[in-house]
Amino acid sequence: MSFDIRPTRDRDEFRAALYAIGQYFSGQPSEERLDRFLGLLGLERMHAAFDGDVIVGGAGAFTFDFSVPGGSLPCAGVTVVGTYPTHRRRGVLTSVMRRQLEDIHERGEPIAALWASEERIYGRFGYGLASWWGAISVPRAANGFTVPVDPRLQARFVEREAAAATFGPVWDVLRMQRTGTFARSEAWWNNRRLFVPDEEAGHPRRFVALERDGEVRAYAIYKPTFAFEDGAPASKIDVLEAIGVDPEATAAIWRFLFDIDWIASVDASLLPPDHPLFFLLAEPRRARFRMSDGLWVRLVDVGAALSGRAYLGDGSVVFDVRDTFCPWNEGRWKLDGGVAARTDAPADIALDVGSLGAAYLGAVSFTQLRDSLRLEELTSGAVARADAIFAWRPLPWCPEIF
Repeated sequence: MSFDIRPTRDRDEFRAALYAIGQYFSGQPSEERLDRFLGLLGLERMHAAFDGDVIVGGAGAFTFDFSVPGGSLPCAGVTVVGTYPTHRRRGVLTSVMRRQLEDIHERGEPIAALWASEERIYGRFGYGLASWWGAISVPRAANGFTVPVDPRLQARFVEREAAAATFGPVWDVLRMQRTGTFARSEAWWNNRRLFVPDEEAGHPRRFVALERDGEVRAYAIYKPTFAFEDGAPASKIDVLEAIGVDPEATAAIWRFLFDIDWIASVDASLLPPDHPLFFLLAEPRRARFRMSDGLWVRLVDVGAALSGRAYLGDGSVVFDVRDTFCPWNEGRWKLDGGVAARTDAPADIALDVGSLGAAYLGAVSFTQLRDSLRLEELTSGAVARADAIFAWRPLPWCPEIF
C-alpha cells in the first residue's frame, strides 16, 4: 500500500503528525508546548504520512550544527517518529523514513542522528549505534572524591531568564571538546533545555553557575525531589546537566551538587563512559553505573560525511558500502588523507552503511564490528588500519535527548 508523504503545511497537520508518536506517551500537547516545539522544528521539517486525507504517521528533524571529530557538520536531528496504531505493519514508517532521508540529502546535510526509543527499528534505515551513555545514583555516604577541588570556584544561583547567556559559553567549550553535541540557539535553551511547562509545577529546575575571578567556569541544571523518611531527610536531586570548561571546573561543579544539604542521593543520566566522575569518586562502584545505547548515526552522504571529519591516524582504506535505502551511497569509497572519493580500487572492508555510521564518531571500533559479524575484512590488516585512522578521544557525549 502506498502513502502520500510530504511536509506539514499548517498547525493542524503538524499537530496530527506529532501525535503519531505523542499518543503513546501522553495526550495532545498543550497549546504552549505545541508552539514551542513548532518554533524549534518548523512545518517544513515535519513529514506526515497521509492515507487519503488522514494523517497516519509522522517524522521530524531538527536542523543541527553537529560536532564531529575535528569540527562540525550540518546534521538532521531526527525526532518524533511514529505511526498510528490503526496503520501499524503497513509500510508507513518505511515510507516516512525514506522520504525524510531523501529530504535530508536534498538539503545537503551529510549526516543524521537520533535517539532510538526502540533500538530494533533504525538499523533497517541505515542508522548505526555510535555512542553509549550511562546513569548513576550516588548515595551521600559514597560521594567522596579522591582529590580536593579548586576552592577558588564560587557558586551562585542564576535566574532562568539569564541562564542561556550565562551557560552558553561553557556549552560552546564542550562542543569543541566532545563529538555528538550540537549548537544551541537562545530559543533552544529557553524552550527546550531550561523550561518544560509540564514539569515546572512539580519539580522546577535549578540553575547554578561556578565562577572564578568573575568568569563562569561551570554550570549545573538540576531538579530536587523532597522526601523525609524515618525522621531523616531522604531527598534526591536529578542532574540534567553539569558541565565545566576544564577538569578543575568539572570536578568543582559535581562537588557542589554532592554537598547540597538534605540530599540522600544524586542521580544523573546521559553520562559518557569516560566521564571524569568515575576516577574522581573514591567509591565509583557504589555509583551503580548502568549503560545504555546513545546516539545512532546515519551517513546520508558517505563522501561528504567521511571528508567532513578529522582523523588522527594516517593511511588509506577502501570501503565497499552497502546502502539499499539510500542507493546514492552504494559502492566503493577510498578514504585517503582525510578525503573520501569514489574509486575502482579493490575494497579493503565490506560493510553496510549502518556499521560505517556506528564507527563514524570514533567510539565504536572496526574491530568490534568485525568481531560482531557486522563487516567483512577483505584485506589482511585493514581493520587495524581503519581503527588507527578513525580512533578519537574523548568519547562522544550528547547530554540531551532530542
